[in-house]
Amino acid sequence: MKFTVAATLATAGTLAAAHGHGHGHAHLHQRAAETQTETAVSAGPTVYDFVVMDPSNGSPKVISGKEACAGLAKHEFEWFDGAIPEACPTAESSSSDVLSSATLAAHVLMETAAVVIPTTSSAAPTSTSTTSSSSSTSTSSTSTTSSTSTTSSAAPTHTSSASTATGLNAEFPDGEIDCSDFPSSYGAVPLNYLGLGGYSGIQYVTIAGSFVTEIVTAITGNGCTSGAMCSYACPPGYQKSQWPTTQGSTGQSVGGLHCKNGKLYRTNSDYKTLCIEGTGGVHVRNELSSTVAVCRTDYPGTESETIPLAAQPGQVAPLTCPDANTYYRYLGKGTSAQYYVNNNGVSVEEGCQWGDGSKPVGNWAPMNLGVGRTDSGTWLSMFKNEPTTDADLNFKIKLVGDDLSDNCRYDGAGNFYNNAGLIQGNNGCTARSASGNAYFVFYN
Repeated sequence: MKFTVAATLATAGTLAAAHGHGHGHAHLHQRAAETQTETAVSAGPTVYDFVVMDPSNGSPKVISGKEACAGLAKHEFEWFDGAIPEACPTAESSSSDVLSSATLAAHVLMETAAVVIPTTSSAAPTSTSTTSSSSSTSTSSTSTTSSTSTTSSAAPTHTSSASTATGLNAEFPDGEIDCSDFPSSYGAVPLNYLGLGGYSGIQYVTIAGSFVTEIVTAITGNGCTSGAMCSYACPPGYQKSQWPTTQGSTGQSVGGLHCKNGKLYRTNSDYKTLCIEGTGGVHVRNELSSTVAVCRTDYPGTESETIPLAAQPGQVAPLTCPDANTYYRYLGKGTSAQYYVNNNGVSVEEGCQWGDGSKPVGNWAPMNLGVGRTDSGTWLSMFKNEPTTDADLNFKIKLVGDDLSDNCRYDGAGNFYNNAGLIQGNNGCTARSASGNAYFVFYN
């Protein structure tokens, strides 16, 4: 499993009074082995993305680690909210490393399960709009976004998976439903292909005091049994509402319903329903001829990419965007969402589960998308799934929206572009939308 940290820098002296945060979750989970023994699965290496923001136009810019560390060494940059020593262990540079971007200030980009979003700072452009709800999104914003955007010859139709789900507004009755009975009548969507009784992930936990000291992740064939945390998927545009305040003692996340004495119980008293809406406004528009499996990590929970969105050809579907102020918080800090994008034609049954590395699917999928909403706007990013895999996604992606801070697109051959052109180092790209209305467009 790869975890990416977006480490953000400010121009020296510009943001001393601002507050933000940046962290990476190198969580360790155990998985139950096929023989029912417990085997530890360690997280992969932490990768740092460095993002700076030009205060004159609010445009974020991804820079390489070499540039970032060189700027730190020459005091052209400073950490926005506390140093991350492991990101630049030496901070040594030569005269050839001098940056020309001395006027850049920064937002801190925060990463949770490999997703990056920035937090608000005093140097941030003021947002003039409020967070948009999923009930008020407009298809008109698909059109005139950036100079590189194109429109489909036929108007796409919107999918409405959420409208067909039952019980989204039904209050969940604690202690009445058997743990083996998946709660689909309360809005949760069963994922039968995982072989977990419909659940998106199951964690067998050991609790000591106020911490979870051991987590064993269920494998195919295991079930939601007493003592387990049983996570679940919600329809596109929605996300689960249940996670306990008791979390992993070494940074692991835990989420879902709690199975006690054979019955299911809520773990978050703030919500009586199992599914809650995201902020709305963010969509996937598939202009390809094949379905694309877009898979969100089950977070908080197993952090496996098991939450599916089947982006159908010629259609638009909502991409759930969490609000960092109200959704799950990690060590008191807001979190965002990560999606894994599989090559076109890969089904959600194959792409939205843990892979073995034999082909670029699942956690080995070629592309990641990051989505999150803060007070300063909705932040959207795309980046290669490195170092987990060096595979390139076999189609193009571009961000479109009527108020994006920067161009952000992928050319289908491993390269990313923003308003300045080709981004060196293939670090991906990030853009902000004050309105929150934006589309990830998949095209040839």
